[in-house]
Amino acid sequence: MCRKMKAAVMIAVMIAVIVICRDAGKRLKESIMETAETGAEASGSCLIVLDPGHGGIDAGKIGINNAEEKQINLEISLKIKKLLEDGGITVIMTRTEDNRLADTQKQDLMERVKIMNEEQPALVVSIHQNSYQESGVRGPQVFYYTDSAEAETAAEILQSELNKMDPSYTRKEKANSSYYILKQTEVPVVIVECGFLSNAEEAEKLISEEYQNTVANAVVSGIEKYIN
Repeated sequence: MCRKMKAAVMIAVMIAVIVICRDAGKRLKESIMETAETGAEASGSCLIVLDPGHGGIDAGKIGINNAEEKQINLEISLKIKKLLEDGGITVIMTRTEDNRLADTQKQDLMERVKIMNEEQPALVVSIHQNSYQESGVRGPQVFYYTDSAEAETAAEILQSELNKMDPSYTRKEKANSSYYILKQTEVPVVIVECGFLSNAEEAEKLISEEYQNTVANAVVSGIEKYIN
């Protein structure tokens, strides 16, 4: 009789162990799945909007070498897009061709801002080229909205990465409270002026594939450091 009771107890214990292990395994599997889903959501939530300035009939600045800003903006932006997407970051561009988003400049800017506000990205990077009456002025510069601490942080990081392209680049990021895109967006925005088309040397560099790749890599490095 005792043997039967002992056997029954052992069987009951074994069944209990099996049930406990099964439940623990189930909970572990659920935990792993939940972690994986959370990770996927986190990676999927990283969205960047790229804004190649100007386009269509709006050529933007005209370089000393007759290069059009709108085309350089688009070429660099497309390079940035590819690099970001290769790194698993989702990218939306305000334009992917030589076009303007509306008939007038004001409407065009409004359409760009609309995209930025609707998409709610981690960061908007608007790509432009600079110009100045003194041909000796050169180097990239990043602008951010005066009242945006997040944009200031992004601008500081991007400026630092861009300055690494050339030891002579020493510009600082600059606050601005008047640019339409900076004022009207609900998310962090920076305007990256990649260089000066009024400077002969820099204008030639900005139309070269090699230098555009260098600029794109610097911008991507800055974006990745900001979002991480």
